[in-house]
Amino acid sequence: MSLSSSLKFLIWAFFLGLFQLETNAFFNPFQLAIPSGLLEDAQLNTIQLISKYGYPAENYTVQSDDGYLLGLFRIARPGALPVLLVHGLLDSSDTWVMMGPASSLGYMLYEQGYDVWMANVRGNTYSKRHVRYSAEDSDFWNFSFHEMGVFDLPAIIDFVLMQSGFGQLHYIGHSQGSTIFWILASERPKYMEKIVMMQALAPVAFLTHCRSPIVNLVASQNTAVASFLSAAGYNEFLPGNSVIDQFKRFACRDIISSSVCQSLFFTLFGFDGQQVNQTMLPIVVGHTPAGASMRQMHHYGQLRNSGKFQQFDYGLLNFLHYGSLSPPPYELEKVKAKVAIYSAKNDWLAPPEDVDMLFNRLPNVVEKYLVPNENFNHFDLVWGRDAKRILWYRMLRVMQSVVPYSFHNDIDGITTVFVNRF
Repeated sequence: MSLSSSLKFLIWAFFLGLFQLETNAFFNPFQLAIPSGLLEDAQLNTIQLISKYGYPAENYTVQSDDGYLLGLFRIARPGALPVLLVHGLLDSSDTWVMMGPASSLGYMLYEQGYDVWMANVRGNTYSKRHVRYSAEDSDFWNFSFHEMGVFDLPAIIDFVLMQSGFGQLHYIGHSQGSTIFWILASERPKYMEKIVMMQALAPVAFLTHCRSPIVNLVASQNTAVASFLSAAGYNEFLPGNSVIDQFKRFACRDIISSSVCQSLFFTLFGFDGQQVNQTMLPIVVGHTPAGASMRQMHHYGQLRNSGKFQQFDYGLLNFLHYGSLSPPPYELEKVKAKVAIYSAKNDWLAPPEDVDMLFNRLPNVVEKYLVPNENFNHFDLVWGRDAKRILWYRMLRVMQSVVPYSFHNDIDGITTVFVNRF
């Protein structure tokens, strides 16, 4: 069976195996004993999750220079040094708090004395608005992760510094959250002066050795699939709808379906049955996928095919966009901020070989750590049951070893659409 056929079979098995009627009118002897509070968490958004567990929650909307309205959440500790957490592909701010106070990096950082901010980039669950377009307009989805680094991050960073009163912040990015930081440094290098330290979890720039079937499938069919989907009007990757939303509410809730659920995640990101808590799988499925543009996926496919970390390839139109026949490479040499890199041996999306390629290009890496657990994968760095013990305490020590040089901001002209405090 080909890779394409295998992946399609697995996805169909995933949906058919997990779907249950909302009435649950039949007896299921394989039903997992999942606490009702956890099932509720699968349906709560970031602000509701933070508030439920008694933490000070704030909700902001920040406007990028090109008109996207970006959701930004805060576990507020006014007067403390801010840390900005930026999620990965198909993910959202939920990822930093959805595993509960004992097992979420966002809460841990707050308890350690930080002012915790959680970003959402354009196109995900919390950032599907624009000053001119609706999410139904194809023009809304005319972006890749390039625009996230050039427009989203500057707006968010400036807003956080303005609100907190600091001149610098800590940055933690998972997967795509690191990709867009490298782009920020390349295209808007002055922002490196506003970063105390960047900590990259499963960093992505090069995809030469990527083993993730979904990325490799996109790469193998890249041009043909992108052209067809664009012509057919498909602009969002894995968009949600009422059927999918109902499915997600009941996914992974018995022994059989949870095994299929685990298998899908493992196939995409690397196998590790030790770190995934089956009772938490409904929460994971309830919050992901959180949205992305087709162009984002197309761009990742291009990186896989080219072996380079470069801007979007428009083919014959490159000369109109860039004044050259080929897209310009991102200049990793401009990442002047201190960087710490954390990777996993069993990460199929950001394997150690590609992380090493990135490491060799970055000029100011102060920490490089490969988790010694042979089975740790892409999401174990964020969701793994042993992540706190194996990794997060180490990250905290690295953060605490660096002192910001600026405590005052001079940011003006930041647009806040609304602010909610809970």
